[in-house]
Amino acid sequence: MSGQVSLSPLERRSFLSRLSAGVSAFAAAVAGGAATGYGQSAAAASWQPERHEKDDWMDKVPGKHRMVFDTTTPDSLGNALAFANNFIRVNRNDYGLQNSDVAVIVIVRHNSTAFGYNDAIWAKYGLPISKRANFVDPKTKEAAKANLFNVSAYDAQLPNRGTTLDALFKQGVQLAVCATSTRGYAGAIAEAAGGNTDTIFNELVSNLVSSNARMVPAGIVAVNRAQERGYSFVG
Repeated sequence: MSGQVSLSPLERRSFLSRLSAGVSAFAAAVAGGAATGYGQSAAAASWQPERHEKDDWMDKVPGKHRMVFDTTTPDSLGNALAFANNFIRVNRNDYGLQNSDVAVIVIVRHNSTAFGYNDAIWAKYGLPISKRANFVDPKTKEAAKANLFNVSAYDAQLPNRGTTLDALFKQGVQLAVCATSTRGYAGAIAEAAGGNTDTIFNELVSNLVSSNARMVPAGIVAVNRAQERGYSFVG
């Protein structure tokens, strides 16, 4: 005796049918789990971001389409200004939309923060600001004495290619300026030029580049809040 059990053709067909059904059920369960996020709880599936009053200004910017640009360096800010202009122009020329139909926020934080300040600040503190931002005037190769992203004469010498902050503000673009980074700039200015960090911080806050510019607690938080409120992200 070999110890093996011999199955009739009918029994073999019944066994294979049950095996096939079991494999199909397992595959369906795995596929279903992947489609919904395998192991995801019902609570996670129904998650909604908490809203905070200090971020409500993002919903007050009119627009059917929302875009947020995150910038951390002078070059990334220059590119963001050029692309923001393209975004608005194409929506206007090719889609027949008005400027008010698109909501655009540009966030300046880390080494792009200082371009949220006006020319008076740059004229007064240009040397320590340029040093901290790792930025020089491409024409003079020295510390900038004005907010050069608001000067159209630089054209291809800067990545914004002549698209100024003021030109975008006139089209409704909003600028979010990082307060956390601004305090860092205030400390650097106080150390280099003498003065009180808190006093200089308040001076920077009072001298933003436009009424379309506003201080936000932290640029990185503004990036998160904008996306939670439906803004498409461009880094």
